[in-house]
Amino acid sequence: MEVDDEKVLAGRAAAGHVRAGQRLALGTGSTTSFAIRALAEKFPGGDQLSIVASSVATERLATELGLPVRPLEPGDHFDLMIDGADEVAPTLALTKGGGGALFREKFLARLSQELVIAVDHTKLVSKLGTHHPIPIEIVPFARAKLLHQLTERGFSPRLRADRTSGGPVLTDNGNEILDLYPENGVDDPARLDRELRVMPGVIETGIFVGLAHRIYVGLPDGTVQEILPSNTSA
Repeated sequence: MEVDDEKVLAGRAAAGHVRAGQRLALGTGSTTSFAIRALAEKFPGGDQLSIVASSVATERLATELGLPVRPLEPGDHFDLMIDGADEVAPTLALTKGGGGALFREKFLARLSQELVIAVDHTKLVSKLGTHHPIPIEIVPFARAKLLHQLTERGFSPRLRADRTSGGPVLTDNGNEILDLYPENGVDDPARLDRELRVMPGVIETGIFVGLAHRIYVGLPDGTVQEILPSNTSA
């Protein structure tokens, strides 16, 4: 089975968790896009859902598929958020931000009663930073200083570049992304998240700890594995 097929399975499983009348937050990325397509099939016109998107790309896709997306409102809290991940550790700690929406994704996740993550089997890792860099969103003005500080701390930070223009990738917030490559992975994601976030110029990290409630994993045999916090042996 191709990896994209696994993503379809996981995305459909996540969409199947959504009920009519729910307030829904949508993440960003390839697997999330499959979940959005499944939602459009399940709720034609989307009039039974109240949806806020984490990125311009997600809002565009949802709208094209007939799902109305509204702006974030002052009193917003969400019943459910559907998102993907770049890595999932056995503790359900996540690496996110491959799609560049880490700040908005974490912001919405913290407002959600339940965060449902959909991934293919290649995203399961023994610890974060194993197969994917740890992204951080930064203020462009602080880039040079942060690159120096992070290098001194033993990371190999790289400015994320646009594949077409070669210039820095800019988030929907107008900031830049540094991708951090830990030499031996991340042993304590919560501590690293705290340490990075207090560095002047860092807006947010792509480390999600204690936020995921349910993981749907598309597997090569065509099945979907569900991982809950009480069953973190995957």
